[in-house]
Amino acid sequence: MSLKSSLKDVASTLKARLDVYRAVYRHPKTPRTAKVLLWLALAYLMSPIDLIPDFIPIIGHLDDLVIVPGLILLALWHIPENVLSECGYNYT
Repeated sequence: MSLKSSLKDVASTLKARLDVYRAVYRHPKTPRTAKVLLWLALAYLMSPIDLIPDFIPIIGHLDDLVIVPGLILLALWHIPENVLSECGYNYT
């Protein structure tokens, strides 16, 4: 498997997950808590302000790799399973 095909796989997986998260966010039965957590994850990712500045080697980017997925996981815990399945969430 080449690097180019690996990057294409990662990009397609990321796009699919973002589409599911967008559908979950727009679903009328998604709890407000989960919507706020998803919004916070996006806002933290887009914000130039970090808890640990990015210019610090390794740990500067590590906070982004921990906080954003953590917020998404926490949001998913608040969403009922039937809403996730309606939106196409894959549990694997």
